[in-house]
Amino acid sequence: MGVEKLVHFQLGSVNLCVDLINTFCLFSELEMGDTTPTHGTTDYDYLIKFLTLGDSGVGKTSFLHQYVDKTFSTKFISTVGIDFKEKRVVHRVPGVDGAVGKSNRIHLQLWDTAGQERFRSLTTAFFRDAMGFLLLFDLTNEQSFLNIQNWLSQLQTHAYCENPDIVLCGNKSDLEDHRCISDERARETAEKFGYVKQ
Repeated sequence: MGVEKLVHFQLGSVNLCVDLINTFCLFSELEMGDTTPTHGTTDYDYLIKFLTLGDSGVGKTSFLHQYVDKTFSTKFISTVGIDFKEKRVVHRVPGVDGAVGKSNRIHLQLWDTAGQERFRSLTTAFFRDAMGFLLLFDLTNEQSFLNIQNWLSQLQTHAYCENPDIVLCGNKSDLEDHRCISDERARETAEKFGYVKQ
């Protein structure tokens, strides 16, 4: 039951995108039942593993730092191999007639991958354990946008299922003066790949 495939398309800066992880994980994974439920051994109800993908420099690490720590640095430090951050969130399911329903305590493991080709064999090894993917491209970098197709091909080859759950995110919209990917062009590409604008 539940959602067979939930895909979001979002254009925005780090600040505008941070809730995508909550939206994706909580609605997609809890409905699908693909999470790892815990039974009294921890202080959370579900463990969700989420993998960020995209070319080097698109802002994957910055996105996760902003989401988890509420910090942002303009300094570029390339991720070597793979890293991860953790965050706890609470998802409240609405009850009948607007009443407060059940709350689920979620432990997110947010895996940050290196975008460079030389680390590709290492990062693809983590695809099968991920329950969802955040695929970022840089709105100021044409090549990162064109490489969406390459990343989707990697997902088709290495992900846990044929149609993995993906959030596609155009990052760095705050750098309007340097932007080279228009909203219209990004939407067309999202529609071409079967993504839904939400």
